[in-house]
Amino acid sequence: MRETSEVVLRVSGLRKSYGHLRAVDDLDLEVQGGEIFGFLGPNGAGKSTSLSMMCGLLRPDAGHIELLGLPLEAGCKASVRKIGIAPQDLVFWEMLTCKEQLEFVGRVYGFSCREARARAAELLAIFGLQEKTNSLGKTLSGGMQRRLHIALGLVHRPSMLFLDEPQAGLDPQSRVLVREVLDSLRGSTTVILTTHDMEEAEKLCDRVCIIDRGKRLVLDTVEGLERRLGEGNRFELEIDAEIENSLLPHLPHRLREAPGLAVQGKSLHFTAAEGAAMLPELLAVVTARGLHVTHLRLRKTTLEDVFLHLTGRSLRE
Repeated sequence: MRETSEVVLRVSGLRKSYGHLRAVDDLDLEVQGGEIFGFLGPNGAGKSTSLSMMCGLLRPDAGHIELLGLPLEAGCKASVRKIGIAPQDLVFWEMLTCKEQLEFVGRVYGFSCREARARAAELLAIFGLQEKTNSLGKTLSGGMQRRLHIALGLVHRPSMLFLDEPQAGLDPQSRVLVREVLDSLRGSTTVILTTHDMEEAEKLCDRVCIIDRGKRLVLDTVEGLERRLGEGNRFELEIDAEIENSLLPHLPHRLREAPGLAVQGKSLHFTAAEGAAMLPELLAVVTARGLHVTHLRLRKTTLEDVFLHLTGRSLRE
């Protein structure tokens, strides 16, 4: 549980363009202290650009950012020592050992030699890198390099941690470890991360902002977002023809009005508490139209469904 509901990041009217491309378009949001806040969206949605502006790495074209109670422009020097950053591209020293890198960053932040050594040892243990203490950065596997990269952002015990795609390139073992480390920060450190991995967002985030083509589509808890598609199970139906023309006009009214109804090519998705009772009626329409079911599935509602409902396409497209 979070220890505070204080707003530690406030963003209003944030914009950023590259030529004629509007990468971020009038973004508004607030992040509360101690929560794990996720930006969810496909590649190119504007997540990384938004994150870079919020932590002071990129100047916005317009808008206002308040970080830890201070306007970012005026409070940058005071705030920067309280935030940690781990961008998507790995940042570490190839020719320094893991221990040397962590100790060096500690010294940069004003730790004594003893404090830097202790903090380095602590983080090596937390990220499962003890056996690589004296290994050069360039000799680590991709997953271990990502772990070290995130650990470097935590050396100075920041009150806020910005992570851009922290699960990128991780093997299954590293993925679980990083998730557990971030989960352990909940309540004491505010974590703001970007991801296009809906499963990780569902497991980790307190609240999620879904962003697409630079615009905020919706912001809510994971449970709140999923409830927007209605109560009950999620149904997937796939037939051997385009649903928009062959099936949709012929569905009974209660099916056409089903919560979270989404059509994507040959696939139909909807949510219904009494979905099992609706299936015979649905299949009867399919048969009457001379169509054939190629896939039928009943499952839990996910953030992928929310995105599909909002945009008409998959996160992976």
